[in-house]
Amino acid sequence: MALYNELVTVELTDKGLSRDQVVAVAREGAEVRVGAAAVAAMERGAAVVAELVASDEPVYGVSTGFGALATTPIPAEKRAELQRALVRSHAAGMGPEVETEVARALMVLRARSLSIGYSGVRPVVAEQIAALLNASLTPVIPEHGSLGASGDLAPLAHAALPLIGEGVVRDAAGELRDAAAALAAAGLEPLELRAKEGLALINGTDGILGMLVLALADFEGLMKAADVAAALSVEALLGTDRAFAADLIDLRPQPGQRASAANLRRLLADSEVVASHRHGDPRVQDAYSLRCAPQVAGAARDALGYAAGVADAELVSAIDNPMVLPDGRVESCGNFHGAPLGLACDLLSIAAADVGAITERRTDRLLDPVRSMNLPPFLAEDAGVNSGMMIAHYTQAAMVAENRRLAVPASADTLSTSASQEDHVSMAWGAARKLRQSLANLRRILAVEISCAVRGLELREPLRPAPGTAAARDCLRGSVPGFGPDRWLSPELAAAEELLGSGALVAAVEDEIGGLE
Repeated sequence: MALYNELVTVELTDKGLSRDQVVAVAREGAEVRVGAAAVAAMERGAAVVAELVASDEPVYGVSTGFGALATTPIPAEKRAELQRALVRSHAAGMGPEVETEVARALMVLRARSLSIGYSGVRPVVAEQIAALLNASLTPVIPEHGSLGASGDLAPLAHAALPLIGEGVVRDAAGELRDAAAALAAAGLEPLELRAKEGLALINGTDGILGMLVLALADFEGLMKAADVAAALSVEALLGTDRAFAADLIDLRPQPGQRASAANLRRLLADSEVVASHRHGDPRVQDAYSLRCAPQVAGAARDALGYAAGVADAELVSAIDNPMVLPDGRVESCGNFHGAPLGLACDLLSIAAADVGAITERRTDRLLDPVRSMNLPPFLAEDAGVNSGMMIAHYTQAAMVAENRRLAVPASADTLSTSASQEDHVSMAWGAARKLRQSLANLRRILAVEISCAVRGLELREPLRPAPGTAAARDCLRGSVPGFGPDRWLSPELAAAEELLGSGALVAAVEDEIGGLE
């Protein structure tokens, strides 16, 4: 996981944001400000809406109701009330709160879309969102409510309520506060919504996109960790690096496979353990879980590349309905549909399940004396009296099984809502939510493998491991003691997980051998 403290301020423009900027706001508390280009773009769109408000022309969301009520005309004197009522009625979520980082990502991404200038809102709307972010006031957003079309309606409505001084927020200390009181304490006035502005605040896929962006940041770090884990297991199991040779890998020029194999070659370079059995080893080839590590990890990397492309396109997209165009047209469209994001999230859940599955197979091999090349059963000292890593593997296997269940695609499902006006929805929010759980599981699955592989590698002494894997071993041993009698294992596994979650273990390796791909 990268850190973004160097990004002090994120400026909203009329061109969108980068993934790094979203992560900076969501996780690192970067300040947000609305730039001049965004102000100009929003003023142009707001002027179009102001003209339409003064006319008798029916315009969806401006002078009509919403969804199946799109044919219901709204008199001019009730159009401001319409926007407030929309936010209130759509804030109908249920269940536990989403994480603060998800809420903050959703907020900055909605401000981002508004700032592009096709939503017809005044600059003050995006500025109010930025003000809440900068004051560390986070709307309370329940987990359930989005079908991923028309975007994240309920989650975005919950995020919009505090802008108008309603609903509840959590402050910088995490305390639950009435939104009106929290705004007053921060020196902010509630926003008075005008025509189109309530609709523009809720008609987007910003929660889904935010979760995808955060997942990409996490998954990219975990893929490096997966290569480190595989290299440690190859050494501990007395495997070979010959299957990772560049000329063999280039016979199948998949980009992710090439990157993973290159990492494995660097991680295993100058390993006395690998060299010790290069000649005279009666085994013809390693098991798939070792030999095919770059193929499986590479496929996951290629899935990441696809999902990153989807996210990057969304980050420069204007997402709303209707869209206010520069020539004065206000046109309905389907850009709020979450299908591209849902498919990407589901693909990453499948990739996470597969990486976890091959990780578990290597772990099982490390613990079995029949297949581990004479390591002690379950890597236990005085096996029988001690159980070693036996139950750590059970825990890992349970999470691997859960990730297989989470790999079932949410985006293959749909329901008809709003009296069949919204008769195909993406379920992309559900795809993004389960992706977060998949990656949390994968981080723990890898932590178990690394804990076991380091134990096994130490038992190969006095042979020295490669500098890269030695750096991983030393980093782990800074938090977790080595081979010995049974101890309370859960805190040690949690410490290994933290080294992966913080990026410290990969950073230690890269400090020794240079950046991994």
